[in-house]
Amino acid sequence: MPIFSTMWGRNFYVSVFKPVFDRLFAFILLIISLPIQFIIAVILFIHFQKSPFFIHRRAGQNERIFPLIKFRTMKVDFDETSTSDLGKFIRSFSLDELPQLINVLKGDMSFVGPRPLLVEYLKYYTEKEKRRHEVQPGITGWAQVNGRNAIDWEKRMNYDIQYVENRSLLFDIKILLMTIREVFRRDLTSYKDEKTVTFSEYASKR
Repeated sequence: MPIFSTMWGRNFYVSVFKPVFDRLFAFILLIISLPIQFIIAVILFIHFQKSPFFIHRRAGQNERIFPLIKFRTMKVDFDETSTSDLGKFIRSFSLDELPQLINVLKGDMSFVGPRPLLVEYLKYYTEKEKRRHEVQPGITGWAQVNGRNAIDWEKRMNYDIQYVENRSLLFDIKILLMTIREVFRRDLTSYKDEKTVTFSEYASKR
């Protein structure tokens, strides 16, 4: 029987194998991507005339707060309608997520898990939704490969809980492969220049 198919194997994967793999792979990718990230940072600095990085507090595993690092893509933070053409291009290929390799290396995040959301959303979660914080947040996740922001918050939360309840090596591999496919399928024509509904807006109406 494969080692990761048993309960002991699953616990070993989640608590030992996955954290080691995350940090090792993040270190390798960070070194490989440094030239690309440097070029992106310089271009964004010239474009926005300020720091090319967007750092914001997010809620991670066990609701621990940590600084999430991304490349800046909006002229005004949190205003989707202020995303520049350059920002749209960078986001269309998920290049803005590259600095999060530092978060993975630090142990704040994993490659796969529920996306880390705003700290102010914590007070709106139901007991079931709070389960998304039982695991480390991810650069990509089950909700991201099943529609990302195109699906409503109820479905996104359900996908996150599904991941928490079924996380495994094979599930993570499946999500990573689907993520690669989505990145190559994504282009500027699929980027919607509109402000999405926040979780707090959704929660206040239910």
